[in-house]
Amino acid sequence: MSPARTAMRRHRVLAAGACAAVGLLLSGCTGGVSAPSGSKNEINYALPANFTPNWILPVGAPGHLNTNNASISQTMWEPLIAYDGSTGKIGWNKDNSLATDAHFAKDNKSVTITLGDRHWSDGKPVTSRDVEFWFNLVRENKKSWASYSPGKAPDTWSSFRTIDDRHFTLDFDRSYNRQWMLANELSMIRPMPQHVWDKTSDSGAVSDLDRSRAGAKKVWTYLNGVGKKISGYASDPLWKTVSGPYTLKSFDTSGKVELTENTKYDGQGAAHVRQINLLPFTTVAAEENALRAGTVDYGYIKAADLGLKKSFTDLGYHVERWSGWAVTYMPYNFNNPEMGAVFKQLYARQAIQMSVDQKTLAKVLFNSTAVPTFGPVPQGQPSAFLAKEQQDEPYPYSTAKARKLLTDHGWTSKGGTMVCTSPGDGEGHCGKGVDKGTEFKMQVLSQSGSTETDNMMSALQSSFEETGIDFGIKTAPVNSVLSQAGQCEKGDSGCKWQLSFFGSAGSWYFPAYPSGDALFASGGGSNFGSYSNPRVDKLIDRTTTSSSPDAMPAYGSAIAKDLPVVWLPEPDYQVSVIRDGLGGFSQDSLANFHPAMWAWKK
Repeated sequence: MSPARTAMRRHRVLAAGACAAVGLLLSGCTGGVSAPSGSKNEINYALPANFTPNWILPVGAPGHLNTNNASISQTMWEPLIAYDGSTGKIGWNKDNSLATDAHFAKDNKSVTITLGDRHWSDGKPVTSRDVEFWFNLVRENKKSWASYSPGKAPDTWSSFRTIDDRHFTLDFDRSYNRQWMLANELSMIRPMPQHVWDKTSDSGAVSDLDRSRAGAKKVWTYLNGVGKKISGYASDPLWKTVSGPYTLKSFDTSGKVELTENTKYDGQGAAHVRQINLLPFTTVAAEENALRAGTVDYGYIKAADLGLKKSFTDLGYHVERWSGWAVTYMPYNFNNPEMGAVFKQLYARQAIQMSVDQKTLAKVLFNSTAVPTFGPVPQGQPSAFLAKEQQDEPYPYSTAKARKLLTDHGWTSKGGTMVCTSPGDGEGHCGKGVDKGTEFKMQVLSQSGSTETDNMMSALQSSFEETGIDFGIKTAPVNSVLSQAGQCEKGDSGCKWQLSFFGSAGSWYFPAYPSGDALFASGGGSNFGSYSNPRVDKLIDRTTTSSSPDAMPAYGSAIAKDLPVVWLPEPDYQVSVIRDGLGGFSQDSLANFHPAMWAWKK
């Protein structure tokens, strides 16, 4: 994330009248007949509520960094190195990777990659040139690449050296932690068909345009322009040349996606089912109705509905929790013209965090399918990355202590809302940049479509009120939240947001190595609120360059204390409801879904 992540599958049946009969709000259910439930040639997978796929180009663009987009794209264009949890354990999934080996130099300043003997769907071989094509485009357009963080890929790679068609070397600008480089950096490389895509217009000739700076920028502009034309995804010849186990059959603007088996696929991760139907829903209730109607093979229920488990098992489903390697939070906008100065005060962030009763939220609202988050390292699974300071909850829930923290720093309650009455810097004052008369009023732009999220926001509103903090709530679909709540400067028209929430299924799913370079490093590509702390930057840098076991805990401890975001309970990615007889896979804790692994038992 990339922000927020993933789920899976199946057919689509029901004419419009049947949709109305079961009260479905299924996007795209407006007529026509879908494959009947039970067909072994298809799988109907339910996408998260209110998520509409909107990107397939194998390079992420700002506003399109949803894990579901990446999962769809990776079924068609396999990564160089697929580092995921698809087998039940996080590691290098070589069956769905284009590379077969990565040999690091003894000084950890370079890596030589071996490609498998693989081919594109048009019969052309996948070569080092296809990797170089991706490398050149990303290097010359890094500031427009959603995954970019200054000092990280592609900055970490000083040169690309082709050895032959199936071998190349990436030189680094210094020594790096091998695990981090493999799991977090090299896993982002997505070889693309240079012989088809290296052009600047639909009718343009293909050549080595990417090898010049100007050419790479023009090709990037062209590909991103075509990538925005969702209605043309299924018909545009550009997207027909793939390396993965599936190719695109249909992709409509309502969010419904149909993937069909790539019969030319020659890798080890071939599809087991001919067609995958990814179905969009506007609400979880609508998706649950589809499960009851038998038109979804792989779906989900609300955590609050776990008590209804038997009603689904009686219908021929089994229920499985899908836990994630993730953290959940609300980013502050430190550059917001109204509240940015307040958010920059550590005591204010402490008071906000102390007003969040994570343990009760996790138990009551999420039916114990969530775990409290007190820092930047996932806490739902044990790991050597986790600092004791984070585990011990640096700022326990107490609205009384939160309230006192504010009054001790120059705030006075007026009409139930705290107001700055002692401006200025220093002890007993509101802090630098906080004007006299400033009211402690903040608003969140929150993801819609989730009952748990709506209830959590209401609960937060109540607890913040006890502290004297006015908390407004505005909702929008997750894509809108991500596009409206990005990095900004104080005078920008897009800097009006104060807090954002896009974590109904977890805000940020990490790669295997949970470093915070994208999230919390100054200028990080997903540092939405523009948090910046030079000391933290040094600690983050150490997590990527040092092999010391204390590098990650030291970073985690610092972030847990400094509160760059409002930490919230980390829910399971989802509570999955899977049709009996459907198996062959593990639910990936990195929140990717892997359609090629899904199979009907014989």
